[in-house]
Amino acid sequence: MNIQTTILLISFAVTVVLALIIIPILKKINIGQIEREEGPKSHLKKQGTPTMGGIIFMLSIVICTTGTYLYYKLNGETNLARNLIPMLCLTIGFGIVGFVDDFKKLVLQNTKGLKPAYKMIGLLIISILYTLFIMKFSNYGTEIFIPIIKKEITLPICLYIPFAIIVILATTNSVNLTDGVDGLSSSVCAIIITCLTVIAMIKSVGEVAILGSIAVGSILGFLMFNLHPAKVMMGDTGSLFLGGLISCFALYLKMPLLLLVIAFVPIIETLSVIIQVYYYKKTGNRIFRMAPLHHHFELSGWGENKVVRVFSVITLLVCIIGILMI
Repeated sequence: MNIQTTILLISFAVTVVLALIIIPILKKINIGQIEREEGPKSHLKKQGTPTMGGIIFMLSIVICTTGTYLYYKLNGETNLARNLIPMLCLTIGFGIVGFVDDFKKLVLQNTKGLKPAYKMIGLLIISILYTLFIMKFSNYGTEIFIPIIKKEITLPICLYIPFAIIVILATTNSVNLTDGVDGLSSSVCAIIITCLTVIAMIKSVGEVAILGSIAVGSILGFLMFNLHPAKVMMGDTGSLFLGGLISCFALYLKMPLLLLVIAFVPIIETLSVIIQVYYYKKTGNRIFRMAPLHHHFELSGWGENKVVRVFSVITLLVCIIGILMI
């Protein structure tokens, strides 16, 4: 527990320092938020706010994980050290896909960004690599923990591979949709990753406990600059990275089904979009004032801080339930 607390505090401090350096650079090179005209009118004032800020906590996590790797390697815990790097590299892959999308939109001024098909191919390739890592190189096999009944089942490889890929793609895209209000995605993800980190400690899965602690510290450091009114946005760089991190942890812990509980907020955000699109195509009317769901509440009179508080409290409650279910 002491080492986890220490690296959490270090990663928090590293992120704050990086933010103080990187945010002015993003401002200087005019990498600013582009708000949609059809979005909430209150968001138009965010036009130009530095974005692509996910690189801040990505860099922090890389720096702190590398330092932790060296620390464990020098202290003879080579297995733990060795398992940190592949997980980190594969997770960063998701952030790189988001970075390419942000770069095209914000630097190359291509408003459409990375083509959806190319983005999905990129995420798919990384998902396959991570799934193979889980099965072949980590010796974790294809077991899945069933919450409530607290038993594991072993899926045949032909079912596990597509299942794991679906979990990863669904999680990354759900977190991406949750990113639309200052501090919302970072707050919700910090709580979910904290939950998975606590489970890793309970199950004595050291690599997830360590990387999770680093990630939580880094996200909290970023949150200092991302709460309303945000001084920096995470962009697809950050949201895809966080979605990848959550799905990677859940699969590594053999608990992807637990995401149905602890990732309740990203799930309902995604469902609100699916329902809105389907209903509009069928009837020409809308169920929600705007999707994803956080925009519906904004247009119903909720301030951004209230949306973040309510969604964060809900996430905290479902995460407590999730821990009780294991």
